[in-house]
Amino acid sequence: MSSNVLLDPDVIARLRGLSLRARGIAAGFISGSHRSAYHGFSVEFAEHRQYVPGDDIRHIDWRAFGRQDRLYIREYEEETNLRCNLLVDTSRSMAYRSEQTRQTKYEYASRLAACLAYLLVTNQDAAGLITFDSQVRTRLPSATGKRHLGTLLDLLVAAEPAEATDVKILFHRLAEELRKRSMVVLISDLLTDVDAVCSGIDHICHAGHELIVFHVLDEAEWHLPFVGNVQFEGMEDDVELLVDPQGLQESYLKAVHDFVSRVRATCLKYRADYVPVNTRDPLEGVLTGYLASRAGLAGRRA
Repeated sequence: MSSNVLLDPDVIARLRGLSLRARGIAAGFISGSHRSAYHGFSVEFAEHRQYVPGDDIRHIDWRAFGRQDRLYIREYEEETNLRCNLLVDTSRSMAYRSEQTRQTKYEYASRLAACLAYLLVTNQDAAGLITFDSQVRTRLPSATGKRHLGTLLDLLVAAEPAEATDVKILFHRLAEELRKRSMVVLISDLLTDVDAVCSGIDHICHAGHELIVFHVLDEAEWHLPFVGNVQFEGMEDDVELLVDPQGLQESYLKAVHDFVSRVRATCLKYRADYVPVNTRDPLEGVLTGYLASRAGLAGRRA
């Protein structure tokens, strides 16, 4: 998979006119379309960050350049386009693909993340990337610009599903490390203990971040359509089970329903978004439906 295939021109064309916007307060660093989290009589200097090609040269600190011979951008609290961190699950279970679908969960998730990053950068918002399994594997700080987008896409392509999932540890770490309030987009199959998922959601939202959860599962994982005896193999452990899926289907679907209901209720409690995703469904339909719905809700709240 190359970085070029992550951004399908047909999908991008269908997303034209849509954007990923903060519903509430944005804590970013570029003048733009999101309401500031900070109030004051003047623009207040916050910190320096290293210059990235594509940044507005008007914000270069030439005094810092004279002292250190490096280009730095001055960031201000009142300049508030969105800062978004995309969290993409690269655990071993994300490599699953059933006969009913054409791509693995990770391939679908990476294309979803790539499209969101594209929309953010196009809107002059800052996109960052974190890939994780039982620990953080790669981390790209949020920034703007086409070159930064290219780097983000390359990291998505390079990632390979490998270890077990630990969403709880990830969320707790992020809540402690992300100093500024931002949007956090989690793209994962959430194949871990539901208490851990809900505890992580609780922690990241209590830290003041706006959360979106894309729950990505394969068609077979949503509906268990298998017929006859099937040998199931654990993708994140060594468990193997020979079972009759039809005999288990009713209890399996109830377990999925209970899991989804619990996660959805936790998200609702903190005004976070929960988006169930089936890898059988066209990506452009999932994204356009969600973004249009989100924009409508944001407009009504405003």
